[in-house]
Amino acid sequence: MHRLLLLGTGWIAGHHVEEFAKVPGCSIVACVDQLPGRAAAFAAANEIGASFESLEAAIAWGDFDAAINATPDGVHKATTLALLAAGKHVFCEKPLAPNHADALAMTEAAEAAGLVNMVNLTYRNSPAIQEARRLVLAGAIGELRHVEASYKQSWLVSKSWGDWRLEDKWLWRLSTRHGSTGVLGDVGIHILDFATYGAGQDIVSLHADLVTFPKAEGNRIGDYVLDANDSVAMTARLASGALATIMASRYTTGHGNDLSLALHGTKGALKVETDGKAARLSACLGEDVDVQLWRELALPDVKRNARRFVDALDAGQNGAPSFRRAADMQKLIDAAFESSASRLPISVG
Repeated sequence: MHRLLLLGTGWIAGHHVEEFAKVPGCSIVACVDQLPGRAAAFAAANEIGASFESLEAAIAWGDFDAAINATPDGVHKATTLALLAAGKHVFCEKPLAPNHADALAMTEAAEAAGLVNMVNLTYRNSPAIQEARRLVLAGAIGELRHVEASYKQSWLVSKSWGDWRLEDKWLWRLSTRHGSTGVLGDVGIHILDFATYGAGQDIVSLHADLVTFPKAEGNRIGDYVLDANDSVAMTARLASGALATIMASRYTTGHGNDLSLALHGTKGALKVETDGKAARLSACLGEDVDVQLWRELALPDVKRNARRFVDALDAGQNGAPSFRRAADMQKLIDAAFESSASRLPISVG
C-alpha cells in the first residue's frame, strides 16, 4: 500500500482526493497547508489521518512514500525539491514551474534521484486523445500536414463559473503581480501537450501573439492590475514540417471549457473534442475522404493519471506525463512569450 501526502488543500485538492480514492493500492494518509487550521479541517472533512501546517513538519514525520503537490504554481519548485531530497516520489500539478529553467531543474533533480515524477496534465485522461494518437502513430491518416488545436473558455464574458469581477480566485488569474502568467501560462500547457501528444510530434518553431483586452476602468480592480494575457494565437511547425495553428482564450463566448484538435493527413483526418468530461473522436478515412464523410469512432477505456502514477510506483519505473514532458511544454510557453514580445518566430528544436 502506497502512503500519499497531499500538499496543499485548495480547490484542486478535492479533485485529487476523488481521483486517488478510485485507485487501489494507495491511500492519502496526511495533508499539509500553511494556513492555520486549514489542513486540520480538510483532514477531518476527508477522513485523512494526519495534518501539518508546514512541509518541513510533514517530512520530519516522514510516514509516506509519495506526495501529490497541489500548491500554487510559484512554489512547485521549492516544495518539490524538498520532497525529492527526502526521497519521496512526486505527482505535481501543472504547470510544473513558471519557467523552463525551474522546470528543468526539477526534472533533473527527480531523474538524478531515480524517483517517480509525473505531472497532472488532466486531458491525457481523455480516451479520445489516446485513441487519436494511436491511430496517427499507426499511419491511419498518412503523413501529417496540418494541425488545428484550440482551448476555449469564456469566463470573462460568462457568469457560469461566477462573477470574476468579485472573486479573488478569478481576479488573481488576470494579474501578473499576483503570480498569473495569463491564459498562456494557465492552460497553454494543456493545449500544447494536447496538440503535440495527439500529433505524435514535437514543435520545432513557433510564432505567437498574446493579447490583453481592456476589462475594467483603468485596467484595475482593487489591488489587482489586470495585465495578464487573455488570449493567445500561434502558428507552429512540427518536426515533420507539418503546420499547426494553436489558440487559447478566455473570451471564446459560448464555450465553457472546450478543447478541440484536428489532425489532417495525406490519407485521412481525425477530430478530437472534449470538455474534460465527455469526449468524442471522429474520423474521415479511406473512401470517406473523397466525399468528406466523418464517422464517430468508439473509444477505449484508458487509465487516468492517478492510476498511472500508482502503477509507476508499483513498477518502480517512471510514468507519463513526466516532469521532462512538462518541462518541454514550458519551453514552448517561454518561447511563445518571447515571440510575442519580439514579434518574431522562435526556434525551439
